[in-house]
Amino acid sequence: MIEITIPGFTSLTLQHLVSDYNGTLAADGKLLPGVAELFEKLAPGIQIHVITADTFGLARSQLAGLPVTLEIIPLERQAEAKLAVIERLGADSVFAVGNGANDRLMLGRAAVGVALLQKEGASAATLASADLVSGNIVDALELLLHPKRLIATLRA
Repeated sequence: MIEITIPGFTSLTLQHLVSDYNGTLAADGKLLPGVAELFEKLAPGIQIHVITADTFGLARSQLAGLPVTLEIIPLERQAEAKLAVIERLGADSVFAVGNGANDRLMLGRAAVGVALLQKEGASAATLASADLVSGNIVDALELLLHPKRLIATLRA
């Protein structure tokens, strides 16, 4: 569990990191550099969940051996499926990361929603629903290791 008080925003008790896979943790189905190492560092303090339709069919093999729970969802109604997962986990305890239009509901409902603008780009609707935008997944995940960065960005 990660506890952070952000003046003018909220007090957070984060128990779950929930992430999209393609465009967020991976490019063209392959895990991006630094993600595996950060998952290992984060896992003792937060449960890590990856939700994906697995466009390239590589998520399971790329995440094998890492401390994550992988949930492969159907191609239909992905935004609603991702939202349902974080609601089941307790959305107020979720730090969510994504980039696609199918991530917008999840980011908008999570305690903290982080939109990424990487190689795949980002949906404008997703950017608008996020609490903050990060340039890459390593920087986004490091927010949990260095919470003063979150405080500096989100305080009112």
